[in-house]
Amino acid sequence: VQLVESGGGSVQAGGSLSLSCAASISTTHMSWFRQVPGKERERIACIFSSTVRQYGASVTGRFTISKDSGKNTLYLQMNSLKPEDTAVYYCAAATKLNYYSACLDDYYLWGQGTQVTVSS
Repeated sequence: VQLVESGGGSVQAGGSLSLSCAASISTTHMSWFRQVPGKERERIACIFSSTVRQYGASVTGRFTISKDSGKNTLYLQMNSLKPEDTAVYYCAAATKLNYYSACLDDYYLWGQGTQVTVSS
């Protein structure tokens, strides 16, 4: 069982990037996290099924999470990027039945991470 992220890279401030996370199994909940060295991991976007979404305050209005359930693939469209968005981005997944909120407290599947660098 694995999650494989792709799509990271370098972009100038104000630009856009799109991340993908391909899962080898289907899960009910998926999320994007990011982490800067020396700081705690930050949860930035969550999705339940393909329609219930929640965003962290730092990315609301700029990032969009989506999921193609047929392909078991999670996406993160990042627009209006800022230097402070620079981090390693991770996808996470889990199944929790009969739980209809977007975010979970715990995920048991994690991707390897992909670097996003935004220059000013």
